[in-house]
Amino acid sequence: MRTNIVRKKLAAGEASVGTWLTLSSPTAAGLMARTGFDWLTVDLEHGPTNFETAAQCFTNIAAQGTVPLVRIPWNTGENIKRMLDTGAWGIIVPMIKSRAEVEAAVRATRYGPLGERSIGGQLHAASFDTDPATYYSRANEEILLIIMIEHVAAVENIEAILSVPGIDGYFIGPNDLHNSMGKPPAFESDDKEFCDALLHVRAAAKKLGIPSGIHVSDANAAKRRIAEGYQFIAVTSETGMMLTKAKQIAGELGIGANRAVAKY
Repeated sequence: MRTNIVRKKLAAGEASVGTWLTLSSPTAAGLMARTGFDWLTVDLEHGPTNFETAAQCFTNIAAQGTVPLVRIPWNTGENIKRMLDTGAWGIIVPMIKSRAEVEAAVRATRYGPLGERSIGGQLHAASFDTDPATYYSRANEEILLIIMIEHVAAVENIEAILSVPGIDGYFIGPNDLHNSMGKPPAFESDDKEFCDALLHVRAAAKKLGIPSGIHVSDANAAKRRIAEGYQFIAVTSETGMMLTKAKQIAGELGIGANRAVAKY
């Protein structure tokens, strides 16, 4: 059975860098898996991808030796079970606000006795290049569970949230965190409330031995966050990379000067 290098790196205190996949494209997923990132996260929360297409993305990503992760649409047992059973190596759970929500995510992600995940399927074992029996015996050691901290309510409850056994790290969603504070969504800002929240969460995580993660807009921001102690780093998305590079080329050619493109 293949080893989840992302979970291994985080447990060892090392940084692991990946990106978001927002296009509903197994072809794009396979190509992005060849670029060198440790992991790619298929985004089902804000993207158009359905379960079947996500499973195809997981297959194409794993085939290139990259770790396939998924951000589920919402924290439900159905979402977690279906994504793991169709080949995801890890789950990112959005908008966590309480300890009870983390406990529910752990129960759905882990097989007994750590959780209540049910037995079944074939694609999960194939994704790890093993047989179902081996997968069932080792999945709890290999499946990554990351919870998203992206609301002021989570910041206020952070020690209770991060003290739940069975999670592998947390991940700051800066746009939503800003928004929950009544501020414009942004990857970065010098706003004191936002900066203090990041420090507070990271201090709690360090105390509890939980790896920290955050979404950033470019390589320079990723390097800075890693220097600050963040380990699980997402750099923009495949869409953001594509549009940013295309906009740069168009600008160098003197065309499309008035067209705005997304950077996320």
